Amino acid sequence: MMAMVTPKMLVAGVVVAILVVAVGYVTLTQSTQPTTTTVISTHPNTTTSTTTLTKKISLSGAGATFPYPLISTMVVEYNKIRPEVQISYQSIGSGGGIRQHTEKTVDFGASDAPLNERQREAAPNTLHIPITIGSVVVTYNIPGIPKGLKLTGEVLADIFLGKITKWNDPAIQSLNPDFNLPNKDILVVHRSDGSGTTFVFTGYLSVVSEEWKTKVGQGTAVQWPTGLGAAGNEGVAAVVRGTEYTIGYVELAYALQNKMSYAYLQNREGRFIEPTLQTTAAAAAAVAPSLPRGDESWFHVNLLNAPGAESYPIASFSYLLVYKDLSALPTMTKEKAQALVEFLWWAIHDGQKYAPALEYVPLPPEVVAVNEATIKMITFKGEPLLK
Repeated sequence: MMAMVTPKMLVAGVVVAILVVAVGYVTLTQSTQPTTTTVISTHPNTTTSTTTLTKKISLSGAGATFPYPLISTMVVEYNKIRPEVQISYQSIGSGGGIRQHTEKTVDFGASDAPLNERQREAAPNTLHIPITIGSVVVTYNIPGIPKGLKLTGEVLADIFLGKITKWNDPAIQSLNPDFNLPNKDILVVHRSDGSGTTFVFTGYLSVVSEEWKTKVGQGTAVQWPTGLGAAGNEGVAAVVRGTEYTIGYVELAYALQNKMSYAYLQNREGRFIEPTLQTTAAAAAAVAPSLPRGDESWFHVNLLNAPGAESYPIASFSYLLVYKDLSALPTMTKEKAQALVEFLWWAIHDGQKYAPALEYVPLPPEVVAVNEATIKMITFKGEPLLK
């Protein structure tokens, strides 16, 4: 992985009331007995009562770089209220997250791309839990050109197909009469690893360009017609930021944190839209009422080129992947399973307040309701974990 982007970490406090009831004879300095901890959330119907051991519990996750700034912030903030729960997350890309989830080497995976049918067969009883909503933005490095370069889907596809090779090509210049674009070669930068961000981006290009759909298609990894590969959103951001006359694609948070210029894309209503929380939320609102159950296929769920005058055309859910019965994992214990379910419940409720400052859209109520039903499905050896 190339240069790592340091996420902007939030330090806002989480208001939590904790009632600890001692079981048996307990002292402050010596105790081997379990304790019952009731965590009272600010959301209705989110009080959980669990028995946790006094020893620390370690949970591991791996996958998408797209939601890494948010997940890493959630992990830090959750540890403040549950210091006995240690959570590690490896930002290795969606392909790696799906692979480690399938191989059962982590407690949860993360992917911007939902599992396809072949992947669902390889990892049966996988649940999809949307953890956030973000947008993929087209970033560029043209000296003297700020954000706001206007691009249509067709022009963007032709750039990544290698058909448009100069920044002052008439197809680009005609959309941007106020910019004096240079007679310089365009250097395309794309992901080199299996990537949910790539899945979203190539899905959009497949929607807006029949030639792209036919010649390249959609996938977490594709045969790129042109360009230079870099690992992770972090890697693409580093290459574009450090190399003049480049163009690439990253999640919005990476573009903003690295102070990168990004394009305004034409949506299906013909308007050129800046990627923001509001325009991304507008895209999500169009599909939220029709989402599947967490244990059903999510492969055909997408927010690409969604209807609406204010909808940004490249928006996406990012998913956590967990097994419906956590005893499927070889290193899972009931205590770890309980801790994981509690973290998931917190993440879809209180954890969402950390999203806006990191340029992610908090989950709408309709999506939270779907997630609640999904998390209530999770068991350990057939026993429900959320009471």
